[in-house]
Amino acid sequence: MPKLAVVQESSVLLDREKTIAKAVSLVEQAVSAGARLVIFPEAFIPGYPAWIWRLRPGGDWGLSEALHARLLDNAVSLAEGDLDPLCDAAKKHAVTLVCGINERDSQLSKATLYNTVVIIGPDGNILNRHRKLMPTNPERMVWGFGDGSGLKVVDTPNGRIGALLCWENYMPLARYALYSQGIEIYIAPTYDSGNEWLGSLQHIAREGRCWVVCSGVVLTNSDIPADFPERATLYPDSEEWINPGDSVVIAPGGEIVAGPMCKEKGLLYADVDPKCVGIAKRTLDVAGHYARPDIFTLHVNTQQQSPIEFG
Repeated sequence: MPKLAVVQESSVLLDREKTIAKAVSLVEQAVSAGARLVIFPEAFIPGYPAWIWRLRPGGDWGLSEALHARLLDNAVSLAEGDLDPLCDAAKKHAVTLVCGINERDSQLSKATLYNTVVIIGPDGNILNRHRKLMPTNPERMVWGFGDGSGLKVVDTPNGRIGALLCWENYMPLARYALYSQGIEIYIAPTYDSGNEWLGSLQHIAREGRCWVVCSGVVLTNSDIPADFPERATLYPDSEEWINPGDSVVIAPGGEIVAGPMCKEKGLLYADVDPKCVGIAKRTLDVAGHYARPDIFTLHVNTQQQSPIEFG
């Protein structure tokens, strides 16, 4: 039975190299505890841009540009090998990693950012790159829209794994696209938290009859860099916890087996048996015997989208 580790640790905010080094160290810690699957939060490298929820929409222009510039400079270019140290760690320890990143486009304009989650196999290769389909509210001023090319479930030694980011998990058709590929471990890296969010994750475990793993962003006042613009205004010292994390592991059917880990930093461990998924679908299999393809069908466009074609 594979053991997984959910990382609920803060990024070294707006510092790509230090955050990746921290991630490598956390992988080593998880492996030493016996984990074969290690899962990081949404936008872990170089950190979730939490400030967008505190700036005035359409206002605070100079501050927004200053922060975006730092995020852009510290985002991850997969083509340039920025993620190589983490891939090397996966290969060294023969473990599967799931990590959220701010990805910088390296094919077209080279200036658009995406909220991306990558699955890295135990051979160090990236098995899948999924870009968030629909950034949430002010996130649309930070990240571009993803496409269906990464809406995949992949085989790993730990089971069949796929991921949706944060409020993508409220998109029924996106969930169904993963269910239909035989997902066993459904991963939901997120900035969201609280009872309503946890209830939604339990629903997904009941609906999809799969394991659901949430890796939540944890952020405290001390994680904000000293040179962060207008730090005292946006994050006054009196506010200790900015985001509580709430990482959790839920079994097929909705039972919480680990967590939620609230206002705490560390690694959350759980033993996860993918074989439980098949038997859990005996009574309900929404993409199998419980489907009605004579009435409902879903078409998913998995083509990579581009605004230009060179003939």
